Amino acid sequence: MFVPTGTPPHKSNSIASSEDRYAMTLLATAEVGEFSVSRTEIARPYPSHTIDTLSEFHENSQVRSEFFFITGLDALLGIETWKDYARLPSLCTLVSTTRPGYSAAGVKSLPDEIRQGLKLLKIPQFDISSTDIRSRVRDGKGIRFLVPRLVEKYIEHCGLYREPEVPRI
Repeated sequence: MFVPTGTPPHKSNSIASSEDRYAMTLLATAEVGEFSVSRTEIARPYPSHTIDTLSEFHENSQVRSEFFFITGLDALLGIETWKDYARLPSLCTLVSTTRPGYSAAGVKSLPDEIRQGLKLLKIPQFDISSTDIRSRVRDGKGIRFLVPRLVEKYIEHCGLYREPEVPRI
């Protein structure tokens, strides 16, 4: 299950609306029947925190379920700034993927409760980030093969991430 962020607590303004993030997540996962997309965080009228979402999933789960929270190493290394981060391992298995520019050795500096159950996945080092995608679009560079084709078309159609045009005098 993919859960696009509603109102991100760590960002003062979001580049794309929560509805745009939801639509792009639907498009990115559309061809894989085992994937689903949740509106859980988007439906909240207040900032969304991972701990709240996982707690809600546990409360609403009608069968005993095992939860995994997958995030990039760049985000994980800032986990101590997250709300109630120390409770996360009691609600899920934390899984982190390696990211270019971030050393897996940084995991050693994380609190014990986070490090103990952490699964670190070493994945091919493609230097693709949402920041880079937005920057490429803003600069008029292509994003083909960096995002699913349907997402690329959506970004293009909606004019996302483009600099606002400055009126000429």
